[in-house]
Amino acid sequence: MRDEIRKSAPLDLQRAHLDPGAVFDSPRDLVECDQLSRQQKIEMLLRWGYDAAEGAVALEEGMPGREDDLQRQILLALERLHADIDPEHVGPTKQHGLPALG
Repeated sequence: MRDEIRKSAPLDLQRAHLDPGAVFDSPRDLVECDQLSRQQKIEMLLRWGYDAAEGAVALEEGMPGREDDLQRQILLALERLHADIDPEHVGPTKQHGLPALG
């Protein structure tokens, strides 16, 4: 977890919401942050998941980057929060946005 969060400094919510990966080292760190509500965590993970999917699409289309298991980590984090998502029903775009059902 980034130093600013580890030291219990106030979390920059706007930055965390717009770019969770810039604030948290991993989806697990986001889940363990006690400065966020469950719903905020789910929303941030969904955003992070969409961003990770965009990176995967870019790789698929030949743009430079690296493969990792970030999308899997995000799904596991959402499962840990008991987020009601249905990975079988995804958005029609290549990013396959996951709808939060609850």
